[in-house]
Amino acid sequence: MGRAFEVRKAAMARTNAVKTKVYSRFGKEIYMAAKAGVPDPEMNQGLKQMIAKAKINQVPAEVIKRAIEKAKGGSDESYSSVRYEGFGPNNSNIIVDCLTDNVNRTVSEVRTCFTKSKSKMGVGGSVAHMFDHVGILSFNFTDEGAVLDVLVEHDVDVQDIEVEDEAMTVYVTPTSLYAAKIAIESLIPEVEFEVLENTMIPQERVKVEGEDKEMFDRLMSMLDEIDDVQNVYHNVEE
Repeated sequence: MGRAFEVRKAAMARTNAVKTKVYSRFGKEIYMAAKAGVPDPEMNQGLKQMIAKAKINQVPAEVIKRAIEKAKGGSDESYSSVRYEGFGPNNSNIIVDCLTDNVNRTVSEVRTCFTKSKSKMGVGGSVAHMFDHVGILSFNFTDEGAVLDVLVEHDVDVQDIEVEDEAMTVYVTPTSLYAAKIAIESLIPEVEFEVLENTMIPQERVKVEGEDKEMFDRLMSMLDEIDDVQNVYHNVEE
């Protein structure tokens, strides 16, 4: 299986395995997007994009509505985006993205996860350069030429297109993600996206086995239990 399959599998596994966590994550992000501008998706492009991503990840309408209503109500809750980087078993690369209202609490919790799994945190930028930051759209379609044409017409910065098992995966620059979505919808009005997200793709992957695998699984499990953790990226072979 190729890179596109691995990307789709990882994205869908994150969504299906921890639905409650996904709902909480999007609730925070929708709230922050609504608070950053007008709490109306027709007048707030950032909010509109976030709602579209939430729907693709099967976030219930009630969760979306509650987050917007919270912003409308003038809540003074505020979250900061923070990123932590580190090294896991067999010198694997780990990136942990968080959205928190208490940075000191979050860094302490993340550091504990690394320490208890025989891993170590690094400084900012220590592993991020080993990943490519890309926007990904995955959907059922096979006409690569038609998709490329419509993306170019919409001035989308396309990096790559892969077709595998009748599923197409389009890679774009992160800032082009929403424009790519609009372009593809103009070509395929009934399209259903399996994946629509900005993510970090490792340039190289490593294997972890035996005790290293146990420690890596422990690290992933502990990070998943932290409410502030939004996304975890790594370069370990699945």
